[in-house]
Amino acid sequence: MNYAHYIKELGRGAQGSRDLPRDEAAALYGAMLDCSLPELELGAIIVALRVKGESLGEMHGFLDAIEQREEKLRLPPGRARPVLLPSYNGARKEANLTPLLALLLQRFGIPVLVHGLLEGYGRVTSGQIFRELGIMPAMTLAEVQQALDRQQLAFAPLSLLHPGLHHLLSLRSRMGIRNSAHSLVKLLNPFSGEALRVAPATHPDFIDLMRQLLIEREAAGLLLRGTEGEAYANPKRRPRLEMLLSGQSTVLFEAEHESLRALPHLPESADAARTADWIRRVLERQIPLPQPIANQLAACLHACGYASDLNQAKAMVAVEACANTTVGG
Repeated sequence: MNYAHYIKELGRGAQGSRDLPRDEAAALYGAMLDCSLPELELGAIIVALRVKGESLGEMHGFLDAIEQREEKLRLPPGRARPVLLPSYNGARKEANLTPLLALLLQRFGIPVLVHGLLEGYGRVTSGQIFRELGIMPAMTLAEVQQALDRQQLAFAPLSLLHPGLHHLLSLRSRMGIRNSAHSLVKLLNPFSGEALRVAPATHPDFIDLMRQLLIEREAAGLLLRGTEGEAYANPKRRPRLEMLLSGQSTVLFEAEHESLRALPHLPESADAARTADWIRRVLERQIPLPQPIANQLAACLHACGYASDLNQAKAMVAVEACANTTVGG
């Protein structure tokens, strides 16, 4: 493969660079996933893409390459789509509540696969919080499948699901910049059939790009502005929650913009032990579930096919998960 050709096309700056066709993007990213690029050329391509920005066609090609190299999991039994919760950012200021959303979905018998990093790089990861809750990361794909089939919940490190993608993600600590892998991991579907991708983004441009990718791939997704990049709704102010099914987009909840009338009861700090203790108390109904997360739970129940419509999903959440929480909005 002539890597100089790709560098020449991608590396002419934001104005002079050219987008790669989908098939060429797939071939290039496949080589990157296979670790077959020399370090100099790999670094040049990562920087060039960072400066230029990925096009829609390139991202399709990158996802094609990822899917061609995945070892697929069997869909767990049940009528609802499994829910995929990517967890790659962790908590820096606010408590990481991705594990809470996963456990609430598990309560309804919906299979949930949380995938992410074991390394926190100074942040509190979902894996650390799950450990405090007695839920350990899977060590093999067989363990992932078994946990999904028996407990409807598994936490899988990215290094297990996709070693090549994990390698590209880990280059941030060496190069000091993000690369395409940081967006692609939020769109993974390691199942042999359709699953609901909960896709968080922090920048409007990436939200627009993810929307188009999911629509054109006719994938099931729940799109939102993530809390510190995590997949749960900000418990203080609900983001826009947008469902993507069969190439169609539906806004289930608009974003809240009004001033807060009262602060929800949240963990006192972001550390794993205190966050886990707070999650236990919410699950035991000692503490009210913040309304934005109740809204997101209802959106997930509808989007994964567990509830026939949003109103039914709201009622289910109010009755089953959080009897003292208002779910409307």
